[in-house]
Amino acid sequence: MAINAIIWDLGGVLVRTSDYASRDALAARHGMKRAALEELVYGEESGHQAQLGLIDVQQHWENVRAALGLSSGEVDEFRSHFWRGDQLDGELIDFIRMLKGDYRTGLLSNAFSNLRQVIRETWHIEDAFDAIVISAEEGLIKPDPRIYQIALDRLEVKPREAVFIDDMLQNVEGARRMNVHAVHFRSPEQARMEVSRIISEDHE
Repeated sequence: MAINAIIWDLGGVLVRTSDYASRDALAARHGMKRAALEELVYGEESGHQAQLGLIDVQQHWENVRAALGLSSGEVDEFRSHFWRGDQLDGELIDFIRMLKGDYRTGLLSNAFSNLRQVIRETWHIEDAFDAIVISAEEGLIKPDPRIYQIALDRLEVKPREAVFIDDMLQNVEGARRMNVHAVHFRSPEQARMEVSRIISEDHE
């Protein structure tokens, strides 16, 4: 069956932390390891609820503020420092825009409710995708099979017609259980090569 769609994860794939100095400094300031700080923001109950859309992003940051004992002004500074080392991979975005000429392109992300606004107003990459599926908007998170199906439906493709790229192995395996071609992201070069290989094999 022909490949007709390429679906990308965002965090850890298209947006990656290139410099951990700010997070390390924040963690040290609060007497924590960086992994524990990241778990506070992304994981734990509040982060999980925010990614499911059960609470909005403002409530999540209020929960983080309370957990760290920060003032309202300090949480804004914390958030700025936490994201400071993150960078959008412009070359991968260019690759996706190139693919969009021949394939439908999608974004499938476990993320907070403000992601679509960030995509549109900060990163300006909304045009690179035919469909953007965000966990907080759907009330589902990867690797729940239902959220993969939503992405497939929005792109109007069957599972075997799609390739999915994610840095989290459990999400890759979730896609494979849906019979979607899946690439475990390790580096931009490796991801481009594997996507290109799958596409080229499809044409043989």
